[in-house]
Amino acid sequence: MRRLRAILALAAPTAGASVLQVASQLFETWLAARQGTEALAGWAVVLPFALLMTMMSGGGIGGGIASAIARTLGGGRREEAAALVPHAVMIAAAASACFALPFLLAPRTVLALVGGPGPADAAAAYAAWLFGAGALPFWMVNTLASVLRGGGQHARAARVMQLAWLAYPPVAWLLAEPAGLGLAGMGIAFAACFWAGAIAMARLVLRGGAGFAPDLRARPRRALFGRILSVGLVASGLAVLANLTTIMVTAQLAPRGAAVVAGYGIAVRLEFVMIPIVFGVGSALTALVGRAVGAGDWAEARRIAWTGGGLAFAIAGACGLAATIFPQAFVAAFTADPAVAVIATRAIGLIGPAYAAFGLGMALYFAAQGAGRMAGPVLAAFSRFGIAVGGGALLAGPFGLDGQFAAVALGLVSYGVFSAGAVRPGVWR
Repeated sequence: MRRLRAILALAAPTAGASVLQVASQLFETWLAARQGTEALAGWAVVLPFALLMTMMSGGGIGGGIASAIARTLGGGRREEAAALVPHAVMIAAAASACFALPFLLAPRTVLALVGGPGPADAAAAYAAWLFGAGALPFWMVNTLASVLRGGGQHARAARVMQLAWLAYPPVAWLLAEPAGLGLAGMGIAFAACFWAGAIAMARLVLRGGAGFAPDLRARPRRALFGRILSVGLVASGLAVLANLTTIMVTAQLAPRGAAVVAGYGIAVRLEFVMIPIVFGVGSALTALVGRAVGAGDWAEARRIAWTGGGLAFAIAGACGLAATIFPQAFVAAFTADPAVAVIATRAIGLIGPAYAAFGLGMALYFAAQGAGRMAGPVLAAFSRFGIAVGGGALLAGPFGLDGQFAAVALGLVSYGVFSAGAVRPGVWR
């Protein structure tokens, strides 16, 4: 009970921010659907890249930052924690450029590789604004929030995130519809809201909000970059692989038409709805496991991981079960196109039951970041990719769309099983 209370105390503020993020993203899906089927298909093509940025900045490099600071503080090295902050900011600035430049220079070319020319044309301006103007502030918000979480200040990080996600829906609607900018207006709104959030988060961290003041005069040190990137790069690679799974499945479905791509985009939104929710639990696990590992208590680290994993299994399982039982209610919130609705309903009915395993795997992935033990999550992510993409290609022949969707579900189950198998004394020691 003590561990569960500790997890919930840290998870609750982040979960509150995550609920607002989920609500904002669901609103975004609805708003994109109002622009027409072609626009919704274009939005669905951009979605994996947007979620990749979210996962890398918050749970990938962000997880490496939180883990490094938590382990450093757990070992009593406060000055090193202060020096880690400017290193984290430099990494974030470089990473944001990797998203901004391709979508500023050639958005149609990048998007056409996944969704074809029609959706690419519909979403090119949206992607250019979303990434070209919004990547840097979004990375800074998540980087500085990770600094706060590494210091155990989850509530302070959550307050700024809540304000950003509260502001986004009304601004996006105003620019998309009354201003007549469509999808591009949504991208402009995203950039504007997160520039404001980045400024607020920077003020908070500079004033010692993480429990220590950052050392802005710290000279760049390879060891400190390595402490963040040893976990963060692996985690980011896994985020790339997770989103590549969605991108490849989308590409396999693209020849079947825009309605199929749009329908799968709605169905896969359920997975990306769960990621921010499980992130609330996962961010607590990264900090608590990191503190335990920094103090040398590996047995306690494993117990914390399993407690949080069970909690995430229950939460994600309940969400997946509800969507499986009532898929029409979920789909109707995003589209009135009957062809799109049929595809989305079929996909959710097959994939929904697998989300309990996905929640378990995600939670243990964040716990593994805190422990600095990433081999299990790597194996889990590759198993998911192989089954969802390779297995989907095989099953789609005899079973059509149902075979592809069943392979996606089996990939999620494999992800949970392999993640769980790695949290044992022989690995976490």
